[in-house]
Amino acid sequence: MSIEPRASTPGWHSTEAKAHLDDRATRALLVGPYLDESSMRRQDPDGSGARCTEPKRTRDARIAEAKGLAESIDLDVIATESVSVSRVRPATYLGKGKVTELARVVADGEIDLVVMDCSLSPVQQRNLERAFSAKVVDRTGLILEIFGRRARTKEGALQVELAHLAYQKSRLVRSWTHLERQRGGFGFLGGPGESQIETDRRLIAERMRSIEHELEKVKRTRGLHRKSRRVVPFPVVALVGYTNAGKSTLFNRLTQSNVVATDMLFATLDPTLRRVALPHGSDIILSDTVGFISALPTMLVSAFRATLEEVQEADVILHVRDLSHADMEAQRGDVESVLADLGIDPGEGRVIEVWNKADLVDEDCLAGAQTFARNKSDGGRPILVSALTGQGIDDLLSALEARLATGKIPFEIVLDPANGAGFSWLHANTEVMSKVTNPDGTVHMTVRVTPNRAETLRRRFLPSISDPCERDAYDRVL
Repeated sequence: MSIEPRASTPGWHSTEAKAHLDDRATRALLVGPYLDESSMRRQDPDGSGARCTEPKRTRDARIAEAKGLAESIDLDVIATESVSVSRVRPATYLGKGKVTELARVVADGEIDLVVMDCSLSPVQQRNLERAFSAKVVDRTGLILEIFGRRARTKEGALQVELAHLAYQKSRLVRSWTHLERQRGGFGFLGGPGESQIETDRRLIAERMRSIEHELEKVKRTRGLHRKSRRVVPFPVVALVGYTNAGKSTLFNRLTQSNVVATDMLFATLDPTLRRVALPHGSDIILSDTVGFISALPTMLVSAFRATLEEVQEADVILHVRDLSHADMEAQRGDVESVLADLGIDPGEGRVIEVWNKADLVDEDCLAGAQTFARNKSDGGRPILVSALTGQGIDDLLSALEARLATGKIPFEIVLDPANGAGFSWLHANTEVMSKVTNPDGTVHMTVRVTPNRAETLRRRFLPSISDPCERDAYDRVL
């Protein structure tokens, strides 16, 4: 566990205390300070939701999710506390009485770390650490810690470091509380502590610029890869969804791969791409991406923009949803919010909803979901699947193939069997729907191409054809 108590926290200066921490798992108290309903209505008086920042999900689900986040980095969650907050206090977020009560829980339980399932300002975090005599981390810090552990590639590590530096930059004052006694003077006359903070801020800014420069190289490299994929027409299909919705399990099912797929939040961080053959033989590139989550720190969205460009550039986006989750609708809103930040309209034609984990719901729920899906139009119809058992996978592949075919132009071509170069070009540059050998030995092929490749195909095979729908013009030996 890399989250350690600060040297400035009382009780953690001795060697014995540090040894005590190393000998056991970090004992954590999870606190969920959530606005009560009356406070939420005050934030959103017209009911539009525009001013309400609280996710529309149950408190039990939010606490369970936060506990899952904490346990995913091996924290020993001793207790959880759900706290109703009438208003946010600028100094400590919570009221004075609740802070005192939690301080007793921390002392009695020998708690090393208090996890606050909210976003804390630097002042609130510092004051709570003083009150609890223990390390305090908010939701953003916890997610950053998880991302730091999950990153495996150099690109992932750079993106995590950039987000972490952006987070720490505003919190440097907390790292130098031991210098407060050295500060002197009034107004702009600071002491050595202020000078040290400014030095650290400059070093952090320099490191951030360096990382951003390296990520620009990654961005250019990804752009070249996408360009090469456009030359060889493999459509890109990106998996997106709430964390732990089963994206990696579905990825493994579709690609016959073995990427990490566990019942753990943020099991996947680094993007993975694999080639997949669709039922009619055409190929796609399937991309597995990092999961989204409620209150995802904006600095993470910004830092991972190079990776998320794979989603922006995808031909089809599969939005994987957990059909068995009680807060399925709230999770959908969180994912669509992040997609909107990326400039992607969730209602646009390239997004297909995939309702996963159909094997975990009872028959009535499954029947209701199937009825709902049947009543939706083709463009917005969700596909019910179980990535674990394979249920519905054939339907998903058929729907995916149909969506990719939208806008493609069909050609029927008859080739001489000796035209090896022609066969090779068609397989490399078009989607071959069928291939039949005629009695005279010629081969009749039905292919589809995107509009931007149609003219190239005409010039290469059918120089005199202007309308590919004129079937009498197709039946010629090339």
